[in-house]
Amino acid sequence: MKSGTHHWSMQRLTAILLIPLSYWLLVFLQLCLHANYFEMSAWLTTPMNQIGLSAWLLVVCYHAAIGLQVVLEDYVSHRGKQVAAIWIAHSFFAGLALSSIVLLLQG
Repeated sequence: MKSGTHHWSMQRLTAILLIPLSYWLLVFLQLCLHANYFEMSAWLTTPMNQIGLSAWLLVVCYHAAIGLQVVLEDYVSHRGKQVAAIWIAHSFFAGLALSSIVLLLQG
């Protein structure tokens, strides 16, 4: 019998972490609407902002991956299809996080 305690705990922890980390997302979105290219570029190349956005990207992708895993475990009854779907979901979110951070750091 599997225990869902770890997933439950990690889902809550990542949700709590997303509260302060969302500051960088909100500032980024505000700049997207109102800043010119040079202001946006200057903001994105600041190490603290790169770290904040990268942390938000990692945490939100992990949060989404474990959330989707719980849904797949609950609603996909065939064990082989369930494992494949979870693997695909985790691979997708890992690729999304990695590619987003690489693009962010390229500036």
